[in-house]
Amino acid sequence: MIRTQVLGIGSYVPDRIVTNDELRFLNERHERQAEPTIQTDDAWIQQRTGIRERRYVANDGQTSTSDLALQASQRALADAGVAASEIDCIIFGSLSPDFHFPGTGVVLQQKLGISGGNCACYDIRQQCSSFVYGLQMADALIKTGVYKRVLLVGAELHSHSLDFTTRGRDVTVLFGDGASAMVLGPQDTDDARSGVLYTAAYADGSGANDLNLKIYEIKRLPYLDYDPKDRDNNKLMYPHMDGKRVFLNAIRGMVMSSQKALAVTGMTWDDITWFVPHQANLRINEKVVEFAKIPPEKALNTIQFYGNTTAATVPLTIDYWRQQGKVKKGDRILTSVFGSGFTWGAAIFQV
Repeated sequence: MIRTQVLGIGSYVPDRIVTNDELRFLNERHERQAEPTIQTDDAWIQQRTGIRERRYVANDGQTSTSDLALQASQRALADAGVAASEIDCIIFGSLSPDFHFPGTGVVLQQKLGISGGNCACYDIRQQCSSFVYGLQMADALIKTGVYKRVLLVGAELHSHSLDFTTRGRDVTVLFGDGASAMVLGPQDTDDARSGVLYTAAYADGSGANDLNLKIYEIKRLPYLDYDPKDRDNNKLMYPHMDGKRVFLNAIRGMVMSSQKALAVTGMTWDDITWFVPHQANLRINEKVVEFAKIPPEKALNTIQFYGNTTAATVPLTIDYWRQQGKVKKGDRILTSVFGSGFTWGAAIFQV
């Protein structure tokens, strides 16, 4: 029986640490100002989100999302003992691609040195749900024999598209830059509980306007028909979020998908080593743990020091705690995610 195995994991975050206290003094170029630019403070941010700090790329105009992805991918390949030339498929999740088109998967392929036609590239736009959506795709493609070595990547460069004013506070405090990657491949085994055991993805388009960025709204002509310096009409430049609706739906979706994952597989929390939720807001994750009756000691988080890195959060969190010696080879993980769209899902797999 062919099952999909996680062969390697890698992650990358930029060097610059931006604390909550520093964040409130930054302008749109990430330069510290003498007076606060955002009416907030460390206590306000931690109380609502649990975040203490996040990572930003250098303010030099030289770093793209694909550069973060490259670092994470190279580390995942080294961890798997797989050469880049062996990758025959890239699945790239991001809401902050290098440019509008083509997809960033082909850019990463070229930077890995494997362009030339032997590696298919899929770009998916499921935002915070990208990991589970991508894992489901990779699992299906591997089990059916279409591909042998799939590189699943999530990478985000959020810091260049945030509103560093009080108007944008609710969104700006949440996000950081980072990337993660997994190398996946087939293994012939009789163990029905090995590798990727379960994936499920869901969507509800009624929430599409509750969390979005409309800067490239195709019905507009031209796309950028606003003055970016005019506070009355430049809202399209920045993400919009109905925080309360997103918060409530995220808890609901993550609780239900986690419970269904256990019900379908016949597992209990005794069979799961770790619960790794999407890192959108620590307060959301705490409520999910409470309502889904998840043993709190099994829940792993990194949002406190990385913020929300959207498509990258789940493998990034796994890799961080693996480096700390907590997550070990063979551990079984249940992950649950929720993102704009609304999209959500859950997966159970071994690392």
